[in-house]
Amino acid sequence: MTREVFNQIAPGWYNFRHWSIFRTELEALAERWQKGKLLNVGCAHGPDFLPFKDGFELYGVDFSAEMLKFAEKYAQKFGLAVELTLADVRRLPYPDESFDWAIAVATYHHLMGGEHQAALAELKRVLKPGAEAFITVWNRCQPRFWFKPKEVTVPWRKKGQTLHRRYYLFSYSELEKLAEGAGFEVIKSFPESAYRFPLKLFSRNICLLVKAP
Repeated sequence: MTREVFNQIAPGWYNFRHWSIFRTELEALAERWQKGKLLNVGCAHGPDFLPFKDGFELYGVDFSAEMLKFAEKYAQKFGLAVELTLADVRRLPYPDESFDWAIAVATYHHLMGGEHQAALAELKRVLKPGAEAFITVWNRCQPRFWFKPKEVTVPWRKKGQTLHRRYYLFSYSELEKLAEGAGFEVIKSFPESAYRFPLKLFSRNICLLVKAP
């Protein structure tokens, strides 16, 4: 079960991903957004909160209780005031139009085919009109997945044990269409800042900035 896998991964993940790999993108968004009520969807142990430390009211949800324990530890370490909730991203525990902004870093690719548009519609539900959201997922067209199916498992090794994380691999056009189908306006889709090649098609990650109408 994916939840149990992430519960087991949590201690190692806290050290392995202690800093956000999307720091450049998130800092730019913090400057763009300035202040407000921000939801981190699938927040894991919480490194993506850091750029929003000042001026934002922070909320995070994750389905892994162990990840949230480490998110509490991370928040204490960096002096973050965060309200954390154990929840499924497909059923967010907030009223309609609760948030000014949202981020969902490496979250939706852990849902399987058929679940994405409903999850994105749920995200739109909790955003205020005009709110923006930043989403990242793994790109199916990155070279290591060229000959793989759309749904794959990726191993995580822990003290001689191999755990398997499930991933759904997106294309740029598929993610954009899903977001539009959920009612979002796509502002832009782009590769991660670390990707240095002219064609975005082969980036490791797909970054999407969307707006709730």
